[in-house]
Amino acid sequence: MPADAGEDGEDPVIHAERVHLAESREFLRLMRENVLAINPMAGDRVSLEFLKADLYRRAESLRDLPDAPLFFGRLNYATRTEFDGSAFHIGRRHVHDLDGTPVVIDWRAPVSLPFYRASQVEPMGLRLRRRFGFSGGDLTAYEDERFGVSEAVGGATVRSGEKETSKLLLAEIERPRSGPMRDIVATIQPDQDEIVRGDASQTVCVQGAPGTGKTAVGLHRVAYLLYAHKERVTRRGVVVVGPNLAFLSYIRNVLPALGELDVTQTTVTEMVASVPVRAADSDAAGVVKGDVRMAEVLRRAVWASITEPAEALVVARGARRWRVSARQVGELAAELRERGVRYGAGRELLGHRIAHVILSQLEAAGETCDDRTHDAVRRAAPVRAYVDRVWPKVDAKRLVFGLLSSPAELARHASGLLSEADQEVIVWSPSPRGPGSARWSRADLVLIDEAADLIERTPSLAHVVVDEAQDLSPMECRAIGRRCSTGSATVLGDIAQGTTPWSATSWPAMLSHLGKPEASVRELDVGYRVPRQILDYASRLLPSIAPGLRPAVSLRQDAAALSVEPVPPGALGRRVADATSRALASAGSVAVICADTQVADVCAALRATGLEFAVLGSASVEGESRLTVVPVTLAKGLEFDHVVLAEPSRIATGEAHGLRRLYVALTRAVSRLTVLHAEPLPSELCSVP
Repeated sequence: MPADAGEDGEDPVIHAERVHLAESREFLRLMRENVLAINPMAGDRVSLEFLKADLYRRAESLRDLPDAPLFFGRLNYATRTEFDGSAFHIGRRHVHDLDGTPVVIDWRAPVSLPFYRASQVEPMGLRLRRRFGFSGGDLTAYEDERFGVSEAVGGATVRSGEKETSKLLLAEIERPRSGPMRDIVATIQPDQDEIVRGDASQTVCVQGAPGTGKTAVGLHRVAYLLYAHKERVTRRGVVVVGPNLAFLSYIRNVLPALGELDVTQTTVTEMVASVPVRAADSDAAGVVKGDVRMAEVLRRAVWASITEPAEALVVARGARRWRVSARQVGELAAELRERGVRYGAGRELLGHRIAHVILSQLEAAGETCDDRTHDAVRRAAPVRAYVDRVWPKVDAKRLVFGLLSSPAELARHASGLLSEADQEVIVWSPSPRGPGSARWSRADLVLIDEAADLIERTPSLAHVVVDEAQDLSPMECRAIGRRCSTGSATVLGDIAQGTTPWSATSWPAMLSHLGKPEASVRELDVGYRVPRQILDYASRLLPSIAPGLRPAVSLRQDAAALSVEPVPPGALGRRVADATSRALASAGSVAVICADTQVADVCAALRATGLEFAVLGSASVEGESRLTVVPVTLAKGLEFDHVVLAEPSRIATGEAHGLRRLYVALTRAVSRLTVLHAEPLPSELCSVP
């Protein structure tokens, strides 16, 4: 792996690649200037604003990031192949020169595929694959892998079993980080790439242990779909659903760094928001409200609004009166229900069907009828009033309010579905006066969304990515599934990290609730981020929390990665502060993870030693710092270079799924984990499987 020898003795390969990098950056600047120089013209003001917005997005996608490498690899194809001796630099975006000749190829382009998939067994037409090492935006090293020969250049690889792992690849994976998550476009592995470039029409579920890169895979799959199927995906939309706002803040920069600026990132609560959340359900209430049986309760409640006609409909037209019997209207309503239409569409169609019956009578009497006659009859006051009585309008919010505020109404529609105990736990007591004063919970929003879809169909997006999917309730799965009913989804999660009372115990059941039972389940079981010592320690919990899962293996080893230290009684705060200070002496991000009930004590201990820190989930930030105090309930999905974990037993016993919560906390570190405990460790951590 040749290194920079300085200005006078610079390696010729590094010099040539630096020249190409400088030229590529200049061409990217010119591409952006060309976009900014366009004077948009359109036929009307609205079209002009759309065109301006499109040009702005294009210019932003071409903005250079000085600290990010413009390219990270190079492919040299062999002669007598499809690309006959050509060489391509692979990077985050396409860059071309003044003649339109590519100087950097987008990583998503088909020609880039061998960078991620080629092997000595299947070289895919390559003669050489080159990886680059960077410090910030400066190219500092390179590493060549030649195909058809037995050795790499300069001993540039290390062996891991029978596989060869690039030193630059390991260096990039292990590079210290601070702030939000960054992309992994330079380090995507073959098993990850297969998921990223999977069929756009197919839903895929990724079961991934900590550190296997499942979140990054999902985000890079979005970027790939927006490249390979841009028109379809852009037209219908794509959304990323995360577990909470802290997680979304952590991943917010990944897609923009890949040139994709228009992807919505949201939570389930934001996605279904229709009323303000003012309360939190008990675990028992949350389990019942999230149960799939509630979908049938709501369906019964919606369709129970239809009443049997009590009398005939009479419509006056001119000097004559036209009659539709109650039996005829009842048959029309029953036929519409059997068709499986949405409630709101059925109500609209009933007016049309009644108008058609009357028009048939008019034509039989010799009148000439057309579409205007049909609309006039359908809009006639007697017809509209009759439809309102038989098939009244239903408001989703008021419907759910009626169920949760009235034991009798709930019992009427939940008979045979929910037990009396189930009904009692979800009914409000005391009952609020109206929807405006109700103490709605997040689970209630999902119920309203379900009812709304029974009334009017929810539009489908092209693709939905949902992360930490194991924590979704069946009703939340249905809410997400409605938004990709004619599209596809990427489902990301880890059964072992399920920490909600309603968390999934199997992917097939969860995918069925999502409406995608045919989805394939792919397992990522090689950890690229978490060192083996940490992952093995955390995996001691798997027999208790997820007996059916195989422990993941890690690509990385570091004997100093894990430290488990007993602490004298009363000294935990001081020892946490000391361990944190030592961690801050090294590069990278640092987190103190503890039970939510211990956050105040940990903050006091850190403050007493003068350390600056932020508290995740809090608006208050005490200075600019690499240090974050993380309540364990917000730790899921995040990564830090060094984690100080305080008192594991408090986490393990703090809730029903405490051991799963502890598993999450133990696997947030990507370099060092320091476990401090004054109380005995959970027995599961004391036994080696």
